[in-house]
Amino acid sequence: MWVQNGLDWPIWDSFWTESGPRVEPTPQIPTREAPRGMYTAKFDDRGRLKLPTDFQRYLEIFREKFFVTSLDRRVAHVYPMYLWRQNEALFESYRDDPTVAQNIAFTANELGSETEMDGQGRILFSAELREALGIDQQQIHLYYNRGRIDVLSEAVYKARRERASATPEDDVRKMEGAGLR
Repeated sequence: MWVQNGLDWPIWDSFWTESGPRVEPTPQIPTREAPRGMYTAKFDDRGRLKLPTDFQRYLEIFREKFFVTSLDRRVAHVYPMYLWRQNEALFESYRDDPTVAQNIAFTANELGSETEMDGQGRILFSAELREALGIDQQQIHLYYNRGRIDVLSEAVYKARRERASATPEDDVRKMEGAGLR
């Protein structure tokens, strides 16, 4: 640790600049509403996912790279980089069970890659990710979830649909009790 102005600063090259500690810019909150609903899509022969127009319009506000990965080897996620950086900070600071954070970070990095959306609204998914999730050459399902886009294989989609259909009346009644209109 290095002390400046009474504060302890970790000595990390990427953290310190000539003018003092590097301050990450505060991420801008998107001003466009996220898409709603479930969408279907397919990968092209080069592993690029052609995003539906609603997702293209939403993601173009970020004007930056994306991190495409899976955390659980079942569902793929497309993260705007500002959101992925928040996850990385959580992995670094999580102390309840550091092994859990290390495992998820390892999986995310093993299967993940940075990418950009091209001019035709396509995002490249690595071959490792597509193979691990079994999502190549089949219809997939997309939806917006907590700032990211979740990408489900047909098998995962059907399992989630079945689970959501098991007790709909009870589920709705509980949520109405919590304020659902």
